[in-house]
Amino acid sequence: MTSEYWDELEFDPELEEPEEARPRDKVVDEAKGELDRFIEDHRKLVFYQRQIQVIFEDKYFHWITSHALLELAAEGRIASENLPLPGTGTITIYRAISHRYWRRQAAEIIALVSAFSAPAFTAALGAQGELMFDAALASVGFIPTDRKVRTYGGKTWTETGHDLDRIFQRDGVAYGTEIKNTLGYIGRDELLVKIRMCRHLGIRPLFIVRMAPKNYINEVQKEGGFTLVFKYQLYPFGQKEFADRVKAALGLWTDSPVRISEGTVDRFLKWHLRRLGGAKRG
Repeated sequence: MTSEYWDELEFDPELEEPEEARPRDKVVDEAKGELDRFIEDHRKLVFYQRQIQVIFEDKYFHWITSHALLELAAEGRIASENLPLPGTGTITIYRAISHRYWRRQAAEIIALVSAFSAPAFTAALGAQGELMFDAALASVGFIPTDRKVRTYGGKTWTETGHDLDRIFQRDGVAYGTEIKNTLGYIGRDELLVKIRMCRHLGIRPLFIVRMAPKNYINEVQKEGGFTLVFKYQLYPFGQKEFADRVKAALGLWTDSPVRISEGTVDRFLKWHLRRLGGAKRG
């Protein structure tokens, strides 16, 4: 997949981090029916939890998918296995109950997930996201002025030990920025802390993320901020072949482009200019 596709549009382990406690949503029932059919239609394959969440993320929030999978397994409609993920933790594998010879496929998934979940690689993913958006935003006039920020404008955040990845500035407006190049969502607790940090420091929040649910986007919008979703996880330069292999094998949104597309950064630029124009008219 090339970077032109994008115009269409830290280590957070990409595997089994706990889902947030939430009341049961009636959409879970709809998701259960669809996921049950999906696994039956692919009854000669196996899947892991994050993989299914990403495959269905355009329709269901990640936590809806995980709840649906848990209930389907508890009801005996699909099979699940918690298996060790070397050096990281565990991984949950899902399959059709009729699929008897699944262990070799599960071992192949585990090997692949282990490769892109290794600490050195996840650190490279985080650095790649920051590097690419530093360049992309600077190309349209947003200058990164500070890194790992807890103090700005004479104010310091002391409530928690968090910091902000960047401060970007343009037209006299400062954005406290968090960049997450992960398959999973930013944790809700972290999201809310970073929003409070921006409020305390007197800057607008900007979240640059591979994917975010609508309620997260709304939280940021209420604070006068913006969420820039870029869809594809950005693999380090030179890892195009690996990114394509992961995408082909697991159906994940992975790529290793040479730059962020103009269409992606233009969405933020246009929003910024609209807000700036509205403030001047006010």
